[in-house]
Amino acid sequence: MKELKQKLFSVLHDKVIRRKLIFTFFILFVFRVFAFLPVPAVDLARLRTLFDQNQFLSLLDIFSGGTLINFSVMALGLGPYINASIIIQLLTVVFPKLEELAKEGESGRAKINQYTRFLTVPITAVQSIGMYVLLQNQKVIPALNFIEFISFIVTLTAGTFILMWFGELISEYGLGNGISIIIFSGIVARIPVGLTKLVVTINQDTVVNFLILMVLALIVVYAVVFVNESVRRVPIFYAKRVRGNKMYQGATNYLPLKLNQAGVIPIIFAVSFVLFPQLIGNFLIYVKNPLISGIGTFLVSTFKSTGIAYNVIYFLLIFAFTFFYTIIVFSPQKISDDIQKNGGFIPGIRPGIGTKQYLEKILYRITTVGALFLGIIAILPSILSAATGIVSIAVGGTGILIVVSVVLETFKTMEAQLISKSYDKFGY
Repeated sequence: MKELKQKLFSVLHDKVIRRKLIFTFFILFVFRVFAFLPVPAVDLARLRTLFDQNQFLSLLDIFSGGTLINFSVMALGLGPYINASIIIQLLTVVFPKLEELAKEGESGRAKINQYTRFLTVPITAVQSIGMYVLLQNQKVIPALNFIEFISFIVTLTAGTFILMWFGELISEYGLGNGISIIIFSGIVARIPVGLTKLVVTINQDTVVNFLILMVLALIVVYAVVFVNESVRRVPIFYAKRVRGNKMYQGATNYLPLKLNQAGVIPIIFAVSFVLFPQLIGNFLIYVKNPLISGIGTFLVSTFKSTGIAYNVIYFLLIFAFTFFYTIIVFSPQKISDDIQKNGGFIPGIRPGIGTKQYLEKILYRITTVGALFLGIIAILPSILSAATGIVSIAVGGTGILIVVSVVLETFKTMEAQLISKSYDKFGY
């Protein structure tokens, strides 16, 4: 506790970090103002009733940063940008030119970010049209003429790009990853409302279940912190070596392999895919053709967020995307080549192909555990709702994972800056 107080004291008295904190909170304040600036012609009372009846929209609201429930000018949130990022990452694996671009360092990443922004425009427009059709069918928004309809699309598209800009400003001038912090602030802002709804639904029959739910929530937070901080250390030995006229002494180091290499990315990927059948179903259900309308009804009922099919597919997608993303961000071949070039080796393992196979074996084992953990965390709200009978859980497993991950990463960023500043004092 004393050490934590000292760190907080150091953070608050560091001018650079304090300035970044103030800037981050200012951007978040402006974002929350925009979150309560509704698009004209939307019946907010009907919209909130629709949200209470549809957990599909509540899940979308998490990734919109809490702007969808108020249908603000940023109602679509970062969803289109996240979808564009997923598509670009998939294309990077398929097309060699994009893969080469990704390896070019800062300039390559800047070009890929530019392509992501270009792709975000049509995705945002399509989602805006889809949202308009959905809300009009639910009598939340009246029929608009052509000019009003174009204004509606342009407003939502502009809102998404302003939100992207806010995220980039936080990443560049503030603390932490801007996109993650914006999603984090939206989840945290919904906690008081969610807790109020949860407390209101409690009665004599559910009070014991409520207490069990609170204990489980603390266990989940502990588990998330434990998994995020868990690291498999692979020992690496460096023999004595001569370079030019200098002799370098042997050394021992560790290659840290995180249990959860992918973070919350697989859940975001999986949500984008698993919500698609229900989104299509919500459109088809209002078609006059009985066959097509029946297909829409089937999709909505089968893939509702409390259904077995939804949760099974959701779990499997998270498991698959965890492996997919981990393989993209961590290359055993590259790591083994770097170790060999620097004269290092893993004790008992042959350099080169042997090291690569050994790292792959470890990576697949720990990734399996991480993927199972992410999948269980994601479907945990549905399991708890079925077990306790409490439907309105304030923050689900996905929300807890995002909140805890962002808090840990932000504190690590501040600690790293403090350490780098202490090095500067010694002239390093």
